[in-house]
Formats: sequence, structure tokens, C-alpha cells
Amino acid sequence: MKKLVLVSAIALGSFASFAATPVIFHDGIAEDIYMIQEEYVEIEIAEVPQAITDKLAADYPGAELTKAYKNEASEYKLEVAVGEQTATLYANENGEWIEK
Repeated sequence: MKKLVLVSAIALGSFASFAATPVIFHDGIAEDIYMIQEEYVEIEIAEVPQAITDKLAADYPGAELTKAYKNEASEYKLEVAVGEQTATLYANENGEWIEK
């Protein structure tokens, strides 16, 4: 009886699917998708485009931009504070909010 339970468990376990790591191709080279990360570099707040600061003021009145970061795709990561609350927002260079 114990062997029947063990064989059943092994058989059912073999039907389980394992998550495969997706592979993408970049310039003809296969790369693991988890190896590619968006790297943001901190920039001065004065370097943030006017379109983004205008949109921030319009959509989040009273929000203060505390830190700003930019990646190679000209997307901006913004750390903002409203009172004691803080949040991270993402925007493109045209001032459009991005979901991350």
C-alpha cells in the first residue's frame, strides 16, 4: 500500500509543470529576460522636463519632487512627497504617466 501511494505521488508530480525562464533575443544574442533590468540614474531635479513638472503640479497639487531618476529610454522615476506621505511615480519625457 505504501508503494502505491509513493508511485501515485511520483506520477502526479511528473504532471506538474515547471516555470521556464523566458528567453529573449537582443541583437541576435539570447538573453535571460530576468538579466535585463531597467537602470535608472539619479539626476538633478532641475533636469526634469517642464512637461513632467507641469503634469505633476496639475495632477498632484501640493506634491514636492524630492528625487528624480532617468533611464536610457528617457523614462523618469520620480520620488514625490505630499506632507508626510511619499510615493514613486513614473513618466515619459512628454509628461505622460507610466504604469510600472
